Amino acid sequence: MKNRFLWLVLIQLIVLAILTTGCGNAQSNINSISMPPGFKISVYASGIEGARSLALGDNGIVFVGSRSEGRVYALVDENGDGKKITVLTVASNLDTPNGVAYHNGSLYVAEISRILRYDNILENLNQSKPPVVVYDMLPKERHHGWKFIAIGPDEKLYVPVGAPCNICASEDERFASIMRMNLDGSEVEVFAHGVRNTVGFDWHPLSGELYFTDNGRDWLGDDLPPDELNHAPIKGMHFGYPYYYGDNLADPEFKEQPQIPSLSKPAMKLEAHVAPLGMRFYTGEMFPEEYKNQIFIAEHGSWNRTSLIGYRILLVRLQDGKPISQEVFAHGWSNSAVPWGRPVDVLVMPDGALLVSDDRANAVYRISYEGKKD
Repeated sequence: MKNRFLWLVLIQLIVLAILTTGCGNAQSNINSISMPPGFKISVYASGIEGARSLALGDNGIVFVGSRSEGRVYALVDENGDGKKITVLTVASNLDTPNGVAYHNGSLYVAEISRILRYDNILENLNQSKPPVVVYDMLPKERHHGWKFIAIGPDEKLYVPVGAPCNICASEDERFASIMRMNLDGSEVEVFAHGVRNTVGFDWHPLSGELYFTDNGRDWLGDDLPPDELNHAPIKGMHFGYPYYYGDNLADPEFKEQPQIPSLSKPAMKLEAHVAPLGMRFYTGEMFPEEYKNQIFIAEHGSWNRTSLIGYRILLVRLQDGKPISQEVFAHGWSNSAVPWGRPVDVLVMPDGALLVSDDRANAVYRISYEGKKD
Protein backbone atom coordinates (compact mmCIF):
# COMPACT_ATOMS: atom_id res chain seq x y z
CA MET A 1 0.00 0.00 0.00
CA LYS A 2 2.83 2.37 0.89
CA ASN A 3 4.61 1.70 -2.43
CA ARG A 4 1.36 2.27 -4.31
CA PHE A 5 0.94 5.64 -2.59
CA LEU A 6 4.51 6.65 -3.44
CA TRP A 7 3.97 5.72 -7.07
CA LEU A 8 0.78 7.78 -7.11
CA VAL A 9 2.61 10.77 -5.70
CA LEU A 10 5.40 10.34 -8.26
CA ILE A 11 2.93 10.17 -11.15
CA GLN A 12 1.13 13.28 -9.91
CA LEU A 13 4.41 15.18 -9.57
CA ILE A 14 5.23 14.26 -13.17
CA VAL A 15 1.81 15.54 -14.24
CA LEU A 16 2.47 18.77 -12.32
CA ALA A 17 5.82 19.18 -14.10
CA ILE A 18 4.08 18.74 -17.45
CA LEU A 19 1.35 21.22 -16.56
CA THR A 20 3.84 23.89 -15.55
CA THR A 21 5.80 23.59 -18.79
CA GLY A 22 4.64 26.06 -21.43
CA CYS A 23 3.27 24.88 -24.78
CA GLY A 24 3.08 28.07 -26.81
CA ASN A 25 0.32 26.65 -29.03
CA ALA A 26 -2.54 29.03 -28.29
CA GLN A 27 -3.29 29.95 -31.90
CA SER A 28 -3.60 26.35 -33.09
CA ASN A 29 -5.93 25.39 -30.22
CA ILE A 30 -8.09 28.50 -29.85
CA ASN A 31 -10.96 27.01 -31.85
CA SER A 32 -11.48 24.35 -29.19
CA ILE A 33 -12.80 26.95 -26.71
CA SER A 34 -16.59 26.83 -26.28
CA MET A 35 -18.67 29.75 -24.97
CA PRO A 36 -22.30 30.90 -25.03
CA PRO A 37 -23.68 32.02 -28.43
CA GLY A 38 -22.52 35.44 -29.57
CA PHE A 39 -19.14 35.33 -27.82
CA LYS A 40 -15.84 35.14 -29.67
CA ILE A 41 -12.33 34.38 -28.39
CA SER A 42 -9.08 35.29 -30.12
CA VAL A 43 -5.38 35.39 -29.24
CA TYR A 44 -4.73 38.93 -28.03
CA ALA A 45 -0.98 38.42 -27.57
CA SER A 46 1.37 35.44 -27.58
CA GLY A 47 4.96 34.70 -26.66
CA ILE A 48 4.41 35.96 -23.10
CA GLU A 49 6.38 33.44 -21.07
CA GLY A 50 4.42 32.34 -18.03
CA ALA A 51 1.66 34.97 -18.40
CA ARG A 52 0.00 35.37 -15.00
CA SER A 53 -1.65 38.36 -13.30
CA LEU A 54 -3.10 41.21 -15.35
CA ALA A 55 -3.39 44.93 -14.56
CA LEU A 56 -4.85 47.71 -16.68
CA GLY A 57 -2.88 50.91 -17.12
CA ASP A 58 -3.81 54.11 -18.89
CA ASN A 59 -4.39 54.18 -22.65
CA GLY A 60 -5.43 50.53 -22.65
CA ILE A 61 -1.92 49.28 -21.82
CA VAL A 62 -2.00 45.93 -20.00
CA PHE A 63 0.70 44.78 -17.60
CA VAL A 64 1.37 41.07 -17.15
CA GLY A 65 3.26 39.41 -14.31
CA SER A 66 4.94 36.00 -14.43
CA ARG A 67 5.66 33.37 -11.81
CA SER A 68 8.73 31.59 -13.08
CA GLU A 69 10.25 33.84 -15.73
CA GLY A 70 11.24 36.81 -13.54
CA ARG A 71 9.77 39.24 -16.06
CA VAL A 72 6.94 41.77 -16.20
CA TYR A 73 5.45 42.61 -19.58
CA ALA A 74 3.46 45.44 -21.11
CA LEU A 75 0.96 44.80 -23.91
CA VAL A 76 0.55 47.86 -26.12
CA ASP A 77 -2.41 48.02 -28.50
CA GLU A 78 -0.86 49.97 -31.38
CA ASN A 79 -4.14 50.81 -33.17
CA GLY A 80 -6.61 50.59 -30.31
CA ASP A 81 -8.54 47.79 -32.01
CA GLY A 82 -7.35 44.79 -29.98
CA LYS A 83 -5.54 43.30 -32.97
CA LYS A 84 -1.98 44.62 -33.33
CA ILE A 85 -0.40 44.10 -29.92
CA THR A 86 3.25 44.80 -29.13
CA VAL A 87 4.76 42.84 -26.24
CA LEU A 88 7.42 44.68 -24.25
CA THR A 89 9.48 43.51 -21.27
CA VAL A 90 9.36 46.31 -18.71
CA ALA A 91 11.20 44.51 -15.88
CA SER A 92 13.35 41.40 -15.62
CA ASN A 93 15.48 39.36 -13.21
CA LEU A 94 12.84 39.64 -10.50
CA ASP A 95 11.92 37.01 -7.92
CA THR A 96 8.60 35.52 -9.09
CA PRO A 97 6.86 38.81 -10.01
CA ASN A 98 3.39 37.27 -10.20
CA GLY A 99 1.37 40.25 -8.97
CA VAL A 100 1.00 43.59 -10.74
CA ALA A 101 -1.14 46.65 -9.99
CA TYR A 102 -1.31 50.07 -11.65
CA HIS A 103 -2.16 53.33 -9.91
CA ASN A 104 -1.62 57.00 -10.77
CA GLY A 105 1.14 56.35 -13.30
CA SER A 106 3.02 53.82 -11.17
CA LEU A 107 3.28 50.06 -11.58
CA TYR A 108 3.39 48.01 -8.37
CA VAL A 109 5.01 44.56 -8.63
CA ALA A 110 4.91 41.82 -6.01
CA GLU A 111 7.93 39.55 -5.59
CA ILE A 112 8.11 36.77 -3.01
CA SER A 113 9.18 39.04 -0.15
CA ARG A 114 9.05 42.56 -1.61
CA ILE A 115 6.69 45.07 -3.17
CA LEU A 116 8.31 47.27 -5.81
CA ARG A 117 7.03 50.44 -7.50
CA TYR A 118 8.01 51.62 -10.98
CA ASP A 119 7.12 55.31 -11.25
CA ASN A 120 6.15 56.99 -14.52
CA ILE A 121 6.02 53.55 -16.09
CA LEU A 122 4.16 54.61 -19.23
CA GLU A 123 6.99 56.97 -20.17
CA ASN A 124 9.56 54.24 -19.54
CA LEU A 125 8.11 51.09 -21.11
CA ASN A 126 11.18 50.41 -23.23
CA GLN A 127 13.67 50.95 -20.44
CA SER A 128 12.17 51.19 -16.97
CA LYS A 129 14.07 53.01 -14.26
CA PRO A 130 15.18 51.24 -11.06
CA PRO A 131 12.14 50.64 -8.86
CA VAL A 132 11.33 52.07 -5.46
CA VAL A 133 11.16 49.40 -2.76
CA VAL A 134 7.78 49.94 -1.11
CA TYR A 135 8.01 47.08 1.38
CA ASP A 136 10.61 44.34 1.84
CA MET A 137 9.63 42.49 5.01
CA LEU A 138 7.19 39.91 3.65
CA PRO A 139 7.98 36.26 4.45
CA LYS A 140 10.58 34.63 2.20
CA GLU A 141 9.00 31.15 2.15
CA ARG A 142 8.39 30.07 -1.44
CA HIS A 143 5.59 27.55 -0.91
CA HIS A 144 2.52 29.59 -2.00
CA GLY A 145 4.87 32.57 -1.93
CA TRP A 146 3.83 34.10 -5.25
CA LYS A 147 1.35 36.95 -4.83
CA PHE A 148 -1.58 38.61 -6.52
CA ILE A 149 -1.90 42.27 -5.54
CA ALA A 150 -4.52 44.96 -6.07
CA ILE A 151 -5.36 48.42 -4.81
CA GLY A 152 -8.72 48.68 -3.08
CA PRO A 153 -11.30 51.47 -3.06
CA ASP A 154 -9.75 52.57 0.25
CA GLU A 155 -6.52 53.42 -1.64
CA LYS A 156 -4.64 50.67 0.17
CA LEU A 157 -2.52 47.92 -1.35
CA TYR A 158 -3.83 44.42 -0.61
CA VAL A 159 -1.18 41.68 -0.47
CA PRO A 160 -1.94 38.01 0.32
CA VAL A 161 0.54 35.71 2.04
CA GLY A 162 -0.17 32.06 1.30
CA ALA A 163 0.29 29.19 3.74
CA PRO A 164 3.92 27.92 3.65
CA CYS A 165 2.72 24.32 3.29
CA ASN A 166 -0.17 22.15 2.18
CA ILE A 167 -1.79 22.06 5.63
CA CYS A 168 -0.19 23.43 8.80
CA ALA A 169 -0.72 25.93 11.60
CA SER A 170 1.72 28.82 11.91
CA GLU A 171 2.40 31.16 14.81
CA ASP A 172 3.11 33.94 12.32
CA GLU A 173 -0.31 35.50 11.68
CA ARG A 174 0.82 36.81 8.30
CA PHE A 175 0.73 33.32 6.80
CA ALA A 176 -2.62 32.27 5.32
CA SER A 177 -3.90 35.83 5.27
CA ILE A 178 -4.70 38.86 3.16
CA MET A 179 -2.67 41.84 4.35
CA ARG A 180 -3.04 45.47 3.43
CA MET A 181 -0.86 48.56 3.68
CA ASN A 182 -0.69 52.16 2.60
CA LEU A 183 0.72 52.75 -0.85
CA ASP A 184 4.02 53.85 0.69
CA GLY A 185 4.32 50.56 2.64
CA SER A 186 3.30 51.97 6.01
CA GLU A 187 0.60 50.79 8.43
CA VAL A 188 0.82 47.11 7.47
CA GLU A 189 -1.97 44.97 8.94
CA VAL A 190 -3.76 41.67 8.43
CA PHE A 191 -7.17 42.25 6.85
CA ALA A 192 -8.43 38.63 6.62
CA HIS A 193 -7.27 35.45 8.38
CA GLY A 194 -7.54 31.75 7.52
CA VAL A 195 -7.01 32.19 3.78
CA ARG A 196 -4.89 29.29 2.55
CA ASN A 197 -3.86 30.75 -0.80
CA THR A 198 -5.71 33.41 -2.73
CA VAL A 199 -4.38 34.43 -6.15
CA GLY A 200 -7.23 36.70 -7.13
CA PHE A 201 -9.62 39.23 -5.62
CA ASP A 202 -11.80 42.18 -6.56
CA TRP A 203 -14.23 44.63 -4.98
CA HIS A 204 -17.94 44.71 -5.75
CA PRO A 205 -18.51 47.74 -8.01
CA LEU A 206 -21.53 48.91 -6.00
CA SER A 207 -20.83 47.96 -2.38
CA GLY A 208 -17.03 48.23 -2.53
CA GLU A 209 -16.76 44.98 -0.56
CA LEU A 210 -13.96 42.48 -1.11
CA TYR A 211 -14.47 39.07 -2.76
CA PHE A 212 -11.63 36.60 -3.25
CA THR A 213 -10.88 33.09 -4.44
CA ASP A 214 -9.16 30.57 -2.19
CA ASN A 215 -7.50 27.26 -3.03
CA GLY A 216 -8.31 24.36 -0.70
CA ARG A 217 -5.75 21.89 0.63
CA ASP A 218 -4.53 18.75 -1.17
CA TRP A 219 -4.63 15.05 -0.25
CA LEU A 220 -8.18 14.73 1.09
CA GLY A 221 -9.31 12.88 -2.00
CA ASP A 222 -10.72 13.87 -5.37
CA ASP A 223 -13.75 15.71 -4.06
CA LEU A 224 -12.59 17.40 -0.85
CA PRO A 225 -12.20 20.08 0.20
CA PRO A 226 -14.11 22.52 -2.02
CA ASP A 227 -12.26 25.48 -3.41
CA GLU A 228 -13.94 28.72 -2.43
CA LEU A 229 -15.22 32.13 -3.40
CA ASN A 230 -15.24 34.23 -0.25
CA HIS A 231 -16.69 37.57 0.81
CA ALA A 232 -14.89 39.85 3.29
CA PRO A 233 -16.92 43.04 3.81
CA ILE A 234 -15.02 43.97 6.98
CA LYS A 235 -11.58 43.56 8.51
CA GLY A 236 -10.87 40.71 10.93
CA MET A 237 -12.89 37.84 9.47
CA HIS A 238 -11.48 34.29 9.58
CA PHE A 239 -12.06 31.84 6.72
CA GLY A 240 -11.15 28.60 8.48
CA TYR A 241 -7.74 27.45 7.31
CA PRO A 242 -6.09 25.30 8.55
CA TYR A 243 -8.66 23.99 11.04
CA TYR A 244 -11.86 24.14 8.99
CA TYR A 245 -12.89 23.87 5.35
CA GLY A 246 -16.09 24.30 3.36
CA ASP A 247 -19.09 24.79 5.65
CA ASN A 248 -16.73 24.88 8.65
CA LEU A 249 -16.06 21.15 8.67
CA ALA A 250 -13.16 20.07 10.88
CA ASP A 251 -9.98 19.21 9.02
CA PRO A 252 -8.81 15.68 10.00
CA GLU A 253 -5.21 16.89 10.23
CA PHE A 254 -5.96 18.31 13.67
CA LYS A 255 -7.28 16.42 16.69
CA GLU A 256 -8.74 19.60 18.15
CA GLN A 257 -10.08 22.71 16.45
CA PRO A 258 -10.02 26.07 18.20
CA GLN A 259 -13.10 28.21 18.66
CA ILE A 260 -12.92 31.09 16.18
CA PRO A 261 -15.49 33.82 16.93
CA SER A 262 -15.23 35.47 13.51
CA LEU A 263 -15.34 32.22 11.51
CA SER A 264 -17.01 32.68 8.12
CA LYS A 265 -18.45 30.21 5.61
CA PRO A 266 -17.67 30.50 1.87
CA ALA A 267 -19.83 32.86 -0.17
CA MET A 268 -19.89 29.98 -2.66
CA LYS A 269 -18.28 26.56 -2.62
CA LEU A 270 -16.54 25.66 -5.88
CA GLU A 271 -15.56 22.19 -7.07
CA ALA A 272 -12.55 20.64 -5.38
CA HIS A 273 -9.15 21.14 -7.03
CA VAL A 274 -10.33 23.44 -9.85
CA ALA A 275 -7.71 25.94 -8.58
CA PRO A 276 -9.60 29.23 -8.83
CA LEU A 277 -7.14 32.05 -9.39
CA GLY A 278 -7.95 35.44 -10.91
CA MET A 279 -11.45 36.89 -10.60
CA ARG A 280 -13.12 40.12 -11.70
CA PHE A 281 -16.53 41.70 -11.56
CA TYR A 282 -17.67 42.43 -15.08
CA THR A 283 -18.12 46.20 -15.31
CA GLY A 284 -17.98 46.65 -19.08
CA GLU A 285 -20.71 47.56 -21.57
CA MET A 286 -19.93 45.09 -24.38
CA PHE A 287 -21.50 41.95 -22.90
CA PRO A 288 -25.28 41.56 -22.52
CA GLU A 289 -26.86 43.17 -19.44
CA GLU A 290 -27.17 39.83 -17.63
CA TYR A 291 -23.38 39.81 -17.15
CA LYS A 292 -23.20 43.25 -15.53
CA ASN A 293 -21.56 43.14 -12.07
CA GLN A 294 -21.28 39.33 -12.20
CA ILE A 295 -18.04 37.48 -11.37
CA PHE A 296 -15.72 35.76 -13.84
CA ILE A 297 -13.18 33.34 -12.33
CA ALA A 298 -10.17 31.77 -14.06
CA GLU A 299 -9.85 28.13 -13.00
CA HIS A 300 -6.23 27.08 -13.45
CA GLY A 301 -7.07 23.38 -13.22
CA SER A 302 -6.18 20.42 -11.03
CA TRP A 303 -2.78 18.77 -10.84
CA ASN A 304 -3.27 15.84 -8.44
CA ARG A 305 -6.83 14.66 -9.04
CA THR A 306 -7.58 11.22 -10.52
CA SER A 307 -9.39 12.91 -13.42
CA LEU A 308 -8.51 16.49 -14.32
CA ILE A 309 -10.96 19.28 -13.59
CA GLY A 310 -10.98 23.04 -14.15
CA TYR A 311 -9.05 24.63 -17.05
CA ARG A 312 -11.96 26.97 -17.79
CA ILE A 313 -13.64 30.29 -17.02
CA LEU A 314 -16.42 30.15 -14.45
CA LEU A 315 -19.30 32.61 -14.17
CA VAL A 316 -20.75 33.26 -10.71
CA ARG A 317 -24.10 35.02 -10.74
CA LEU A 318 -25.08 37.34 -7.90
CA GLN A 319 -28.42 38.63 -6.70
CA ASP A 320 -28.64 41.58 -4.33
CA GLY A 321 -24.87 41.38 -3.99
CA LYS A 322 -24.82 37.71 -2.96
CA PRO A 323 -23.55 34.77 -5.09
CA ILE A 324 -26.47 32.48 -5.93
CA SER A 325 -25.24 30.20 -8.74
CA GLN A 326 -22.25 29.16 -10.82
CA GLU A 327 -21.88 27.94 -14.38
CA VAL A 328 -19.10 27.24 -16.84
CA PHE A 329 -18.71 30.20 -19.20
CA ALA A 330 -15.76 29.10 -21.34
CA HIS A 331 -14.09 25.68 -21.60
CA GLY A 332 -11.84 23.75 -23.96
CA TRP A 333 -8.35 24.36 -22.60
CA SER A 334 -8.37 20.70 -21.61
CA ASN A 335 -9.33 18.48 -24.53
CA SER A 336 -6.96 15.60 -23.85
CA ALA A 337 -5.11 13.87 -21.03
CA VAL A 338 -2.66 16.82 -21.03
CA PRO A 339 -4.35 20.25 -21.16
CA TRP A 340 -2.89 22.66 -23.70
CA GLY A 341 -3.69 25.77 -21.64
CA ARG A 342 -4.26 26.95 -18.07
CA PRO A 343 -6.24 30.16 -17.45
CA VAL A 344 -4.77 32.34 -14.70
CA ASP A 345 -6.36 35.79 -14.60
CA VAL A 346 -9.16 37.81 -16.16
CA LEU A 347 -9.35 41.54 -16.84
CA VAL A 348 -12.12 43.81 -18.12
CA MET A 349 -10.87 46.18 -20.83
CA PRO A 350 -12.13 49.73 -21.51
CA ASP A 351 -14.10 48.52 -24.55
CA GLY A 352 -15.78 45.83 -22.43
CA ALA A 353 -13.81 42.86 -23.78
CA LEU A 354 -12.52 40.31 -21.27
CA LEU A 355 -8.84 39.34 -21.34
CA VAL A 356 -7.68 35.95 -20.05
CA SER A 357 -4.04 35.08 -19.31
CA ASP A 358 -2.63 31.57 -19.79
CA ASP A 359 0.70 30.57 -18.23
CA ARG A 360 0.90 27.25 -20.09
CA ALA A 361 0.23 28.47 -23.62
CA ASN A 362 2.13 31.71 -22.83
CA ALA A 363 -0.67 33.85 -24.17
CA VAL A 364 -3.40 36.37 -23.40
CA TYR A 365 -6.82 35.92 -25.03
CA ARG A 366 -9.54 38.44 -25.80
CA ILE A 367 -13.19 37.46 -25.34
CA SER A 368 -15.64 39.76 -27.10
CA TYR A 369 -19.37 39.72 -27.70
CA GLU A 370 -20.64 40.05 -31.27
CA GLY A 371 -24.19 38.76 -30.87
CA LYS A 372 -27.46 40.62 -30.59
CA LYS A 373 -28.45 42.38 -27.39
CA ASP A 374 -32.04 42.55 -26.16
